[in-house]
Amino acid sequence: MHQGKEPSSEKKLVSVIVPCYKVEQYLPRCLDSLVAQTLENIEIICINDGSPDRCIDILRAYEEKNPSKMVVIDKQNEGVWRGRQDAIAIARGEYIGFVDSDDYVAPTFCESLYKAAKSNNSDLTVCGFYRVDVESGEILTEEMTEHRESFSVKEHPELLLQLNGAPWNKLFKASLLKSMYDFENPPKIFDDMMMHLLVYPDVAHVSFVPEALVYYLIRSDSIMTTIDESKIASTYEAMKKVREHYQDRRVSTKLMSFLDSAAFLHLGISLMFRISCDKNANMKDALRQNKLFLDKNFPRWNTSKDISFSNAVRYGGPFRNMYFGKLIYKMHLMPIALTCYRFMINKLGIDIKW
Repeated sequence: MHQGKEPSSEKKLVSVIVPCYKVEQYLPRCLDSLVAQTLENIEIICINDGSPDRCIDILRAYEEKNPSKMVVIDKQNEGVWRGRQDAIAIARGEYIGFVDSDDYVAPTFCESLYKAAKSNNSDLTVCGFYRVDVESGEILTEEMTEHRESFSVKEHPELLLQLNGAPWNKLFKASLLKSMYDFENPPKIFDDMMMHLLVYPDVAHVSFVPEALVYYLIRSDSIMTTIDESKIASTYEAMKKVREHYQDRRVSTKLMSFLDSAAFLHLGISLMFRISCDKNANMKDALRQNKLFLDKNFPRWNTSKDISFSNAVRYGGPFRNMYFGKLIYKMHLMPIALTCYRFMINKLGIDIKW
């Protein structure tokens, strides 16, 4: 790993981390949106993760024009997890955010999240986002812009289930990420979600900005349609490490119950959907293995009150989706449901909002 210049020791309000790999077509728009942020005293840390295209040339050009804001890490390809860890290690911001290099953000992205974090003394602050079709530029959905009350994780850890698993619409208190548990063998997929799970034991307070500040591009070439056995195995192994970490930390029973519910949400629903996109996948076998894994390692998934009818009625939105997803899973109707869901997305252009 090497950088074009050594960053100064000057403290920043916000560090924005941007992993870059094969995105030369989209990178300038992303960087333009970050350089134009209304919040002063931020830094933009870009990781060129051994990208074979012109990413590094684009990054160096922006670094030369914006030396006070841009920091470029040029390294061999090791994947997003390692790249983010390298950037977190040198980040000087009080808070850290993430932006995917093929997405872009509103000019007030940093300012709105930072002000909300400071005014609410939040460890984690979340904003809304748009899903945008990359070819037409059409906004497909606007998500997480409904008013949501700030909450204490100690009192209501189940409310963490309403957060999407991506880091690009959030601001984290930097100290949480700098002290976060690091995988010896990072998962090959679902690493975003697991980063959140590893941070949550240290999150005391979560707040929201009910504005869409991120433009998340839907690209046909970025959708993974096949998942080989090694990726599935690495996901399961990493999730077991997450559970071991929770046990080592001796987290509360309520937070452990949340983890079991989150395991069902991400492995029982999201992972099964990803596997179902592979036409050659044996869904019956995948679901059998999935349930065995959940029953053995996350036994509360089936009995936890976090995903329940009462919470579906009380909170609506994602809790309603999770409740019906759990019913479908327990009734062995997932193959049919996943087929219908893929038809909705691919043929009707309809996705379930979070």
